[in-house]
Amino acid sequence: MFEGIIIGGGLAGTQAAIQLGRYGDNVLVVDAGSGRSTTCRSYHNILGWPDGVSGLELRRLGREQAERTGIRFMQGEVIKASKKGDIFELKMKDGGTLQAYTLLLATGLSDRYPPIPGLAECLGSTLYVCPDCDGYEMKGKEGVVIGSGIPGANMALTISPWTDKLTYINHEKVGIEDRLLARLEEKGIIYVEQSVAQIEFVGNHDFRGALMEDGSMIRGECGFIAFGGNKIHSDLASMLGAERMENKHVVTDARTKETNVPGLWAAGDVGVHSEQAVIAMGEGLQSAIWMHKTIMQRKNNNL
Repeated sequence: MFEGIIIGGGLAGTQAAIQLGRYGDNVLVVDAGSGRSTTCRSYHNILGWPDGVSGLELRRLGREQAERTGIRFMQGEVIKASKKGDIFELKMKDGGTLQAYTLLLATGLSDRYPPIPGLAECLGSTLYVCPDCDGYEMKGKEGVVIGSGIPGANMALTISPWTDKLTYINHEKVGIEDRLLARLEEKGIIYVEQSVAQIEFVGNHDFRGALMEDGSMIRGECGFIAFGGNKIHSDLASMLGAERMENKHVVTDARTKETNVPGLWAAGDVGVHSEQAVIAMGEGLQSAIWMHKTIMQRKNNNL
């Protein structure tokens, strides 16, 4: 039995673990080793890292820091969650079970993108997903947006202030209303409705362009993907009766990050925020403070 369990070893979950470890609470982190932070090769908008830092490096450093305080990490995947009285019970994919009095969901989300050869190699380095994080990286460069229908068109419009050399490739050939096409033209964005056969890159992950299905090449120095339909990993929240928005993000209290289910918190991209690494870490810390208050209250009540 644990005082708390954190599901998710990304930036929100690991930051929460550091804080709970500093309190001396008996907490376990269950990490499936996936999530958006595993694909980001360089965050450039985090204080203290002007030259960028990868998500994997942040996770590694954070885990080391948490483990120094006595926090345990466990590799695994939780497939079922229930609550009986004031105890959360988790069923693992390997058949095991875990129990805790408090639970933090820091399960994040996954970006949807097709299996275009070369895309994964560039993702998180020279192909981006978040304009708030990385729109600046397009400044003055020849850019390409690869996406689907309206989400891709909106992405191209969003990053157009950073560059006037931009092409939007509607890879999935999903229809776009004339009004949106007119806005693309107004901004000088070249529109191509054709599938990408392969992403061209040099070195390990330096994007150089998109080889199209007709054999032509659309060149660029960097780009964005925007296919819509990202998967929010909130099924466990639903199993526990937590309130979710229509898009499946988990609703939490603004001050505490606790859900409508007592003892259940949510932090990071699984919740409702702007999907920023720093905000995810802040929410993890915020959740940990209030988890600790609940843990202490339970201890005091049992004296």
